[in-house]
Amino acid sequence: MKHTGGSLYRLTDRIWVFPYEEERDRPNLGYIRGDNWSLAVDAGHSAAHVGEFYTALEREGLPLPSLTVLTHWHWDHTLAMHAAHGLTLACARTAEHLRALRDRIAAEGEEALFSLEESIRREYADGQKVTVTLPDLVFDGGMTLDAGNCPIRVIRAEAPHTDDSTLIHIPGEDVLFVGDAACGSFPEWRKDPAQARKLAEAIENTGAATCLEGHWTAVSLADTIRDLLEGEG
Repeated sequence: MKHTGGSLYRLTDRIWVFPYEEERDRPNLGYIRGDNWSLAVDAGHSAAHVGEFYTALEREGLPLPSLTVLTHWHWDHTLAMHAAHGLTLACARTAEHLRALRDRIAAEGEEALFSLEESIRREYADGQKVTVTLPDLVFDGGMTLDAGNCPIRVIRAEAPHTDDSTLIHIPGEDVLFVGDAACGSFPEWRKDPAQARKLAEAIENTGAATCLEGHWTAVSLADTIRDLLEGEG
């Protein structure tokens, strides 16, 4: 079943998803419930976006996340960090990109951001202020968290989309959050073949049964790799 916008849905026993929306280019926001605490995957496009996510969680009786992990620096995944509940975590390269974006907006104004993509202008059409914040916690390489009988692997991966792509693997649920890593680079959307192959290997090495990209419905690992490598021959 294809889920786009609207209500939270349950993917597995421990994982819920607030689905993507095409018009404002809002990505899937993931939620992983451990026995001791919960984690969100990506912060969202704006305070309004993450606010709708939290309302949906509360409606289901789920506690707000203690930690939000970023898959990469792009605006639709990070601009709601200032409104995130609990702490935020990202790789060091993501923090560098966000610092550069913050400095550019400070120097050139919000139009520097809006001019990148029309969907950003639509997200902020109601006059919300653009706020770029840095993650509370930064890592290099990778790490494993345990939310309480629920290990969560945070994996840096070389990928064609950005140089800060991060995967989130929940082995006990057989699910891998891919973010936008399998997409081409913005704005040309070209996929470097060598980077695509390295990402395919990293995805395959997780052994996850289900992959969830940032702007698509959940599919099998095999489908994700096939789409990633499409056109290589």
